[in-house]
Amino acid sequence: MAKITSINISPRKGTFKQPVLQAELKVDHGIVGDAHAGNWHRQISLLAQESIDKMTALGLSDLVPGKFAENITTEGIELFTLPVGTRLKLGECLVEVTQIGKECHQHCEIYKKVGQCIMPHEGIFVKVLKPGVLSVGDAMLVETL
Repeated sequence: MAKITSINISPRKGTFKQPVLQAELKVDHGIVGDAHAGNWHRQISLLAQESIDKMTALGLSDLVPGKFAENITTEGIELFTLPVGTRLKLGECLVEVTQIGKECHQHCEIYKKVGQCIMPHEGIFVKVLKPGVLSVGDAMLVETL
């Protein structure tokens, strides 16, 4: 079963995100209390633990959830293989994939250490369609129409 392994927020842009046990997801906003939230197509970022593990295998041992500035760390689905428009049930919430990867304008510390970063290629972005409270350990399901 795919699940949420970490929820991460930051009150200001340009800082590492810190783990929280629960978060409120709002339509046309994203995660309440996160600096990157807003009424745009990249309300929430997700990154799979499996992607983080690829970077750990390159010799980075201090990679904890939120280090890639992802809001939600998951396990059990290769997120970057989901096409734009895919709907995901995250606990009681519903989100829609709006973007796969992103351009990296300034290379992060991870990139500087090993010459690459996984977020620009394997991170995904979603917008909230159905609000609710999301908790660490909640199930994640690809919604089939």
